[in-house]
This record gives sequence, C-alpha cells and structure tokens, in this order.
Amino acid sequence: MIMTIKHVNTPLTPELCCSNIKASLYFYTEILGFSIQYQREEDGFAMLERQGSRIMLDEIDINSASANKDAWIAGPLETPFGRGINLQIKTDNVDELYQRVLHAEAKIFLPMEEKYYRANDIELGNRQFIVLDPDGYMLRFFQDLGKREII
Repeated sequence: MIMTIKHVNTPLTPELCCSNIKASLYFYTEILGFSIQYQREEDGFAMLERQGSRIMLDEIDINSASANKDAWIAGPLETPFGRGINLQIKTDNVDELYQRVLHAEAKIFLPMEEKYYRANDIELGNRQFIVLDPDGYMLRFFQDLGKREII
C-alpha cells in the first residue's frame, strides 16, 4: 500500500533530540494530540503536526552521539535535553488540552494563567500553560486573548 503524505513546509520546524522515541511519541500523540506525518522507525525519527505546528523528534543515544557523524550535536549531551528552550505553540482550545495534560499527570512547569505581554504600545494576551515533555523541553501552549491598549 502506498501512502500519500501531505508535505507542508513551515517557516520553522524544530528538531528535538529525545532519549526514547516511543515514550516521546506516546506523549506527543496520545497526550498532546499531535499526529505523525511520517516517520523513519529504523532511524528513531518522526515528523509531528498539531494545528499547523510541526516538531521533529530524533532519538539520540547520548553515549554515542558525539561519535555518530549523522547526529548534529554541537557538544556533550546530558539529560534533561530541553534545558533553556521554551517552544510556544498556538492552540484553539487551551483549556481542553490543559485538562488532558492534567489527567495524564504530565509534569506541569507553569499552571494555566492569563498573561499580557507588552508589544510596543499595546499588550498581547495569552491564556497559557507550560508542560515538560519526557526530555525536559518546555512546551508553552497558548490561546490568543487578543490585544489591549496600555493604560
């Protein structure tokens, strides 16, 4: 059977190193609702999509990553891989997703909040939360609350 893959290019698609592709795929697909666009199981690789946002997952063996010429690793790796990165991902129903994450007992880094951020002479609103993936990447899911004038 030949499967047709809808190829969509997005301006930015991060590729995240993961320590266990099966655990990461479960987290991203079953808990967060991403779908697998395609994968190369033999390479421990998957391209995921959720409401137009894309993420690539690449399983890395930290004991041999520096010796693997195919691994794009700039320096020594140690867990958690996600230190220092926060990916903001827009969603159309942040409250429903938050409930799924809570139900799965995923690690919440920032509970649900409403936050406005200054952008020149206005403020942009987010209803947002941050959940950590199995390798410590911060995933900040948000729903747009619109903008307001700065008083």
